[in-house]
Amino acid sequence: MKRKIITTSDGSKTIQIEEWNEQYHSIHGAIQEANHVFLKHGLLFFSTELDSASTEHVSKSKPISILEIGFGTGLNAFLTLVEGEKLNLKLNYTGVEAYPVQLEEINQLNYVELISKSHNAAFNKLHSVSWETPHDITPSFKLEKQEKFFKDITAVYTYNIIYFDAFGARVQPDLWTEDIFKIMYNALQDNGILVTYSAKGSVRRAMQAVGFIVERLPGPPGKREMLRAQKKGS
Repeated sequence: MKRKIITTSDGSKTIQIEEWNEQYHSIHGAIQEANHVFLKHGLLFFSTELDSASTEHVSKSKPISILEIGFGTGLNAFLTLVEGEKLNLKLNYTGVEAYPVQLEEINQLNYVELISKSHNAAFNKLHSVSWETPHDITPSFKLEKQEKFFKDITAVYTYNIIYFDAFGARVQPDLWTEDIFKIMYNALQDNGILVTYSAKGSVRRAMQAVGFIVERLPGPPGKREMLRAQKKGS
């Protein structure tokens, strides 16, 4: 399918799949969306708000394990790496992607310039390291990229946070089903959370059907709402 690099409303770039009229990130701001959905309501919520509610949730010395559904351009991973350093967090990050983005496209993106020029080497390493093997991108950020379909994820009780950043249900409805969310539910540890930009009623109901407690939250620019789901401990 034909792809092109476009500039979103906050000045950051993303990839557009023209036949689908679908982008890897929001046209209203790629970085703004990622920061709002995955950092603010994902990593920061888990590491601060949940931590203050219960001492069992987060220990600064114990790594937080994150699963990203749709590694894509590496934007969410890069933002997480940079923010994790600020918060002095240890992070184990797994990015699943069925169709890896080519380096020639990655090289046209401007995330380093807009987010942190001092992390240029880390951004390049996110994309240059081999797949299917854990790598220390920085002393506090370990990455494993897995090339597979989401339905083939077999992890159980492994992750604290899931960034669910698949293409939208309009173009790939099979990625937003009860079957997929059951895999996600099983992959999370107790009290783990899943965050996504989608707020569709069918998505929320699919999450609830497999056991998630789901809340609607204010969305990023261009979207009224988003969803955060939690796997409550027994």
